[in-house]
Amino acid sequence: MPTLINIEKILKSLPHRYPFLLVDKVVSVEPNKKIVAIKNVTFNEPHFLGHFPDHPIMPGVLIIEAMAQAGALMVTAAPDFKAEDKLVYFMSIDGAKFRKPVVPGDVLELHVEIVQNRGNVCKFAAIAMVDGQKVSEAELSAMIVDKEKK
Repeated sequence: MPTLINIEKILKSLPHRYPFLLVDKVVSVEPNKKIVAIKNVTFNEPHFLGHFPDHPIMPGVLIIEAMAQAGALMVTAAPDFKAEDKLVYFMSIDGAKFRKPVVPGDVLELHVEIVQNRGNVCKFAAIAMVDGQKVSEAELSAMIVDKEKK
């Protein structure tokens, strides 16, 4: 799949940094509609030291966070969005389900669609997949806010 949004653009669009930036690239995006983003899961990520040392599994909360970051990238991809002036705050998680462990070496595909957009609040349907199989899903919501000026 071709890269539509690379890591340099992701770093300009999201405030997250290592070790908490959980999206490596975007391969498909329709701003304010849907996105497909990729997270390459590697053994050298810090959470694998303790989750679990003898059987490394990506924590479910980080899968949810990766889906939320993909949703934020979809919003920031809109031509009129000013990433230098705005932030996308994660607000809620509903109906989260984890169906299969995500392990080092997996390529996590993050599929996120907007299901509702009311002003500065968006609701998303999110699915995480590995090798064409659903590994997680959730409904997420986020709020777009102005960055505080320093």
